[in-house]
Amino acid sequence: MRITIRQEEERDYRRSEEIIREAFSYPGRIERGGIGCPYEHWMVHELRKRDGAGISLVAEADGVPAGYVICSRAQILVGDMDALSVTDIGPIGVLPVYQRKGIGKALFHAVLQRAAEAGYGAVMFFGRPEYCPRLGFVQAAGYGVSDRFGEISPAFLCKELKEGYLSAARGGRFFDSDIYDEKKHRDEVLEFDRQFGK
Repeated sequence: MRITIRQEEERDYRRSEEIIREAFSYPGRIERGGIGCPYEHWMVHELRKRDGAGISLVAEADGVPAGYVICSRAQILVGDMDALSVTDIGPIGVLPVYQRKGIGKALFHAVLQRAAEAGYGAVMFFGRPEYCPRLGFVQAAGYGVSDRFGEISPAFLCKELKEGYLSAARGGRFFDSDIYDEKKHRDEVLEFDRQFGK
């Protein structure tokens, strides 16, 4: 299987949303969200309009769209210091039939390269702590960074793209787009999801 990663184009928008919707349509995720449908495909749709970092990639398997990732702008606030700009990865997903074939790994490598080329000093996101360290991610707690509520989680991960970039972040809090607030956007998500049928 030949894996190709390319920049998303407007013609990909709907298919990218379908890929993410299917990738996150497992029962545990839907139940945990408490909305009754996936949430991440709406996030993709909205991030293109606001808070996006200009990085959105499609993974193709033998020419067939099979995976997708998008990034958003975020920042770390430390006391009275200027905000430290970072980018937030996700949603990132691969169609179930293509999972465990190296597509997710290829997307991660590509998105890290694009973020570095765009000048970002670090990437941060909430991901799978059992998988992502293989790709060079570490817990943000190691840099003394918590989420916006001051909480520490093993799932809160990061990777420096410029050596020492996060040295000034100790004691800081991570602020990402409010797009990730599931409760706040519940009605919008449900309305958007109706376009996708069952």
